[in-house]
Amino acid sequence: MFQEAIKHYLTAHHYDSIDLKSVLFDMDGVLFNSMPYHADAWYKVMAARGLNLSREEAYMHEGRTGSGTINIVCQRQWKRHATPEEIEEIYSEKTVEFNKNPPAERMPGAWEVLKKVKEAQLIPTVVTGSGQGSLLNKLEQNFPGMFRPELMVTAFDVKYGKPNPEPYLMALEKGGLKPNEAIVIENAPLGVAAGVGAGIFTIAVNTGPLAPEVLLGEGADILFPSMLSLCEAWEELVGTLHSFSSRKAD
Repeated sequence: MFQEAIKHYLTAHHYDSIDLKSVLFDMDGVLFNSMPYHADAWYKVMAARGLNLSREEAYMHEGRTGSGTINIVCQRQWKRHATPEEIEEIYSEKTVEFNKNPPAERMPGAWEVLKKVKEAQLIPTVVTGSGQGSLLNKLEQNFPGMFRPELMVTAFDVKYGKPNPEPYLMALEKGGLKPNEAIVIENAPLGVAAGVGAGIFTIAVNTGPLAPEVLLGEGADILFPSMLSLCEAWEELVGTLHSFSSRKAD
C-alpha cells in the first residue's frame, strides 16, 4: 500500500533507504484536539476588530506565528502591516479567548500511536509553533514519559517557523538525525510544507475541515483521515519502511 509513496520519496531525495530512528509530531491537531478552539478564538478576536478570518481559514494558517497570521489579515484588509502594539493586543486577546475553553483532549489515536513508536524503540519528538509556557507540563500530563524536553522544538527555538523548514531542520539537528532517519506527522498545510521542505518523509493526518487535496498539494507523501487510521496502519507502514532499509543492507 505504501511502497509507491516511499519509492517516490527516495527517488526525489536521492536516498537508498529510510532508516527510521525518530518520529516528529506536530502538536495541535495531531496530539491534541485543540484546533477547533484556536480557529474559534481567531475568528472571534478578528471579528471584534472588523477583520475577516473565518474558522476554516484559521486552519490554513495553523503553524504560522501569531504575528504572521495577524499581518496577513491586516495587509489584506488594512493594506498595511499591523503595528507591534496591535500584534501584542490581538494575540493577547486571542490567548484569552482560547483559554476560555476547557483543556483540549488528546487526539483520538495519538496515545496509541505514541505507544507503538516507543515499542518500536523509535524516539518521538514534538515540533510545534506553540509558545505556551505550560507546554511541557501539558505534554507530560497527557503523554507521560513520551517526550524528551531537550529534543523538542517550539516557538521559542525558531526565527521563522512553519512553513519554513527551520523547525524540522532544527529537530533533526537536536536529534543528530539525517532527513531520511525520521518521519513527520502533520495535520496542517504549513506544517506539511515545512516537513517536505526539510526533506523528511511527511505523513498528513486530516483532522480538520480542509479538503484532502490541500494537504496533498503541499507535498504530503501519505494522507490519513485521522490519527486512529494512522494507528491502524502503523505496523504495515513501518514494516514497509524497514523493508526498504533492509534492501540497502542486502
